This record gives sequence, structure tokens and C-alpha cells, in this order.
Amino acid sequence: MFDWLRQFVRARREGASGKDHLVLGTWGERQAVRHLLRRKYRLVLTNFIAPIGHRGDGRAVTGEVDIIAYDESTMPPTLSFIEVKTRSGDEVATPEAAVDRRKQKQIIRAARLYRRLMRVSDEPYRYDVVSIVVRSDDAPQITLWRGYFTEETVRRFYRT
Repeated sequence: MFDWLRQFVRARREGASGKDHLVLGTWGERQAVRHLLRRKYRLVLTNFIAPIGHRGDGRAVTGEVDIIAYDESTMPPTLSFIEVKTRSGDEVATPEAAVDRRKQKQIIRAARLYRRLMRVSDEPYRYDVVSIVVRSDDAPQITLWRGYFTEETVRRFYRT
């Protein structure tokens, strides 16, 4: 049995809420952190959740950034806001395709709040995506998309 499959089964046993997609997502985020550490990223925070506005009915809207880390392979190091998408296949669509404009807008708004709170507004930053495809017959395929989107590309479609 592949090592990644053992880890997935163990994660399922330990915290399984009965929702396979949540277990897969949590497992994927752990794999993404390991992948990023091997690529000279310095982990700052995971699962940053921030209030980013209100709906028409008054309910709060939050945005989440899965991983915040510094990419130390660049000079100066670049603050990266990273979305992780894990799927059990990519026959219909790739995992990164799920990071649509609406999701990008939420990430940007949460990242802006983080940068303001931590007083790092002057540092270089970007938005990355880690795509993980898990197949039962092979090791997981992990792809890092540096600079997957920018505030400018989102601005064309939405006012952020």
C-alpha cells in the first residue's frame, strides 16, 4: 500500500466526521505544507479566517486563506497566500479550476486584512495555488502554481 494512502486512511480514522471530502481536504492541506517546505517556503499560518463583509440579510461573510507562507526561494522573500485544492480525480476538471473569481475575491480580501493587521503591506506578495490529485493506483500528483492569480486579474471582473 502506498504511504500516502496509509496517511489518508489514518486521517480518516482519527478525525473522520463522516464527510470524505473534508477528510480529503485536511489531508491535502497537510501534504501541501510538506510540499511547500521542501520548496523553501517558510510557514507562517494555516487556515486564516477573516471577516470580509456582510450579505444583504446582514449575515457576516468570511474569507479563508489555507496557508500563509514566505517563499524564500525569491529575493526578497515573497509573502504567499496559498489556496489548496485536493481532488480524487481530474477527469471532469482540474482542482485549480475550483479557484474561481469568487473564491479569488474572498482570498484577496482576507489577505488584505492579514497584511494590514500584521503591518506587512509594503512586502512583496502573491497568490499561489497548490493542486493535488489523488488516484488509488498512483502517488498523489502535487502541483504548485506560483502567482496563479493577481488582484489585477480579479479587478477586471469585480470591484474588490
